[in-house]
Amino acid sequence: MTFLIGIVGKPSAGKSTFLNAACLTNAKVSELPFTTIEPNKGVAYVKTNCVCKDFNLKDNPKNSYCLEGNRFIPVNVLDVAGLVPDAHKGKGLGNRFLNDLVKADILLHIVDISGSLDKSGKRIKSGENDPIEDVVFLENEINLWFKQILEREDWSKFIKSHARERKKFIEELHKRLSGIKINKKQIILALRNSNLEDKNPSLWSDDDLLSFSIKLREISKPILIMANKIDKEIGMENYTTLKNKIEGEVIPCSALAEYFLRKYQQEKKIEYLPGSNDFKITNENSLNHNELEMLKNIREKILAIFNETGVQNALNFAVFNILKQICVYPISDINKFSDNNDNILPDAFLVKQGTLLRNFIRDKIHTDLADHFIFGIDARTKKRLGENYELKHNDVIKIVTAK
Repeated sequence: MTFLIGIVGKPSAGKSTFLNAACLTNAKVSELPFTTIEPNKGVAYVKTNCVCKDFNLKDNPKNSYCLEGNRFIPVNVLDVAGLVPDAHKGKGLGNRFLNDLVKADILLHIVDISGSLDKSGKRIKSGENDPIEDVVFLENEINLWFKQILEREDWSKFIKSHARERKKFIEELHKRLSGIKINKKQIILALRNSNLEDKNPSLWSDDDLLSFSIKLREISKPILIMANKIDKEIGMENYTTLKNKIEGEVIPCSALAEYFLRKYQQEKKIEYLPGSNDFKITNENSLNHNELEMLKNIREKILAIFNETGVQNALNFAVFNILKQICVYPISDINKFSDNNDNILPDAFLVKQGTLLRNFIRDKIHTDLADHFIFGIDARTKKRLGENYELKHNDVIKIVTAK
């Protein structure tokens, strides 16, 4: 499974710029609301220390890439149409927007921290809009969308049919919600967190249903806040206020700065590693005065203050901190750290913390290998590992099977 990160926010907040910066795509960017109508897709990369440094190896990855001892692992990203108040009722491009998000594992909410856009994404004077209101309205819209999905196709009839037995209710609810990438564990946890675990669903009030919808959304599609345009007028002031007023992480960000750094790096005008706190100009003659001035501003007003543009930080925080993923490297040759074709450390897989070795083999490598599994070998310690070994971050493992 490859993750899907959904990029959300109101029109013109910088969603398409974030996608272009993270994925080097060419999604159309404009200050006009609803520039994005069809969802834009891209592949971004999370960044982690590669184990090649631990073993002093020159690796040649297949499913990822390695730069300067950093392993970059692909994740899918989706930028959808801007969200406006009452989107769950179909306002703006609401229904289309929300339906595009059903397969997302996590949502990055791009907030215009400069406060220079009204609720529909039209430009206003800087500071006239309160970014906190943007956070509240968007979360409210997505929570109400979840409630709407639960209520569709005659919720009361569904309750009457399946409410008597808890196990049956969870089973049927899972079927009802399987289209939006929700599993049974998440349903059980949402029932517990909304204090509805022991309450018969036929006795749920409308508030109970909303409470359950909110908890289920928080568990299955968590939202990470991105304070975009952090270098703009009063951006820093608004960021500090927002950070103090809401729970959870708020990441300062300039998607536009990252986009230009990635673009110039691709054009070999600068040397830049995504997520770095600096860059090196390698071809000054290819940059005009305005471009040099812009790079100076990026260095002084963004990188020197925040240590990076925030784009790589957001991807990493979403996948490693919120979705609780770790990185595992399967190999065939314990001495060369290679696969059967002599590719050294060829694959880096993201798996959830707590994943057991047999489940990893079944889900990430091949079902047949899981069925014929004998044992694993830890490449660092050379110890044998059983099927119930709990994988650790940056494990390098040889799998021994009867096949």
